[in-house]
Amino acid sequence: MELSAEDALRLNVLLANELEAVRIDESRMVVYALSPEGEASVRLNPQGRDDQYLKKVRELLSSQVLGSPGGYPVFLRRWTRMGQARDDSLEQLLLLGEPEAVVAVVHANGLTDEIARRAWWAMPVADNARRMLEHECVVNGMLGQELAEFLVDYLPFETEHKAMIETIRLVLQPGLISDELREKLWRSAKRKNSYYIGFMDACPDNLPEPSMPRSDWQQVSDTLSSLVESGNAVAEQLCRCLSAQGQTFLATAEAAMAKPTNQDVVVEFLKSIQRYFSSVCPHTDSAADMETIVSDAEALLDVPPVCPTTRAVYDVLQELPGHSADVRAMMALGWVGEPLVNPIFSHTDSIGSVMRKKIVPVTGPIQQQFSQLRGKVNS
Repeated sequence: MELSAEDALRLNVLLANELEAVRIDESRMVVYALSPEGEASVRLNPQGRDDQYLKKVRELLSSQVLGSPGGYPVFLRRWTRMGQARDDSLEQLLLLGEPEAVVAVVHANGLTDEIARRAWWAMPVADNARRMLEHECVVNGMLGQELAEFLVDYLPFETEHKAMIETIRLVLQPGLISDELREKLWRSAKRKNSYYIGFMDACPDNLPEPSMPRSDWQQVSDTLSSLVESGNAVAEQLCRCLSAQGQTFLATAEAAMAKPTNQDVVVEFLKSIQRYFSSVCPHTDSAADMETIVSDAEALLDVPPVCPTTRAVYDVLQELPGHSADVRAMMALGWVGEPLVNPIFSHTDSIGSVMRKKIVPVTGPIQQQFSQLRGKVNS
């Protein structure tokens, strides 16, 4: 099958101009092109099957752009989605009319605000918007707010909870959405508590509706002020946890953990907790269970100060010997992560209430650490 003479001529005329991006509407059989002067289109007149005809169209585009009719190697999908597309070919990839080539562009490390604008015109879908908002140049560029507004509008139609969490985290970057919209998303989290995880990731120290600080926060802060000033990570994290925003984070974490919908939500929740407490204990045993983690955290309280972590723990407990349970809780929470649930999830694909029952050996001890830091249990 060959292109009709009329289509071949019109496409070659189109490609003779300075183009920024090309997309193909396969349902309507129209080729659209973006140029500095605006948009242009060529309505195709297929001879034979549409899919075979579109293949010929893309071969023409590839021959003109890349010098080869082979087109974009879509079999490299995983590779390009890891950001391995060559930065010097991104503009060319947007002229192929191939969706997977656009995906390669938005995943590329060398994405710029201008190339993002072209890619968004070529393929305005939610996943592309999320990938582009991972780039600081796009967040701070002309396109950032538009992408954020699109994702917020699309959020009610999103079906994957992991994508919801990612969307919330990305649109909450400074300067992308209004305070009113931020509050609306927070209220929506009461119905979809996976949203809370996005808030925990994006603004752990600036969550809406701040709680009261723990009753002993001021006394702890005053006592540990010199250690905090010297950079003691355990002292800093303890003051952080007992502050108003720290208590808000812990309350939000409890709400997120109350009814996780599926396994992806559980994994994202554990990652969020680990990030929040990572400064107090940078090492973890990926094979440990929660019982072992809590036991190891308890044992760490009596270890001689032989490394930066044990020195930080020792110095804090010298100043506040009555807060060993709080320190233990922080250390344990610093060790949580996805490996805790891998042995459970490797044997079940359950979701909802059934899944929540199976992960109680993980969530139960985590809740105990939260309760300790929120002052709900005796030290």
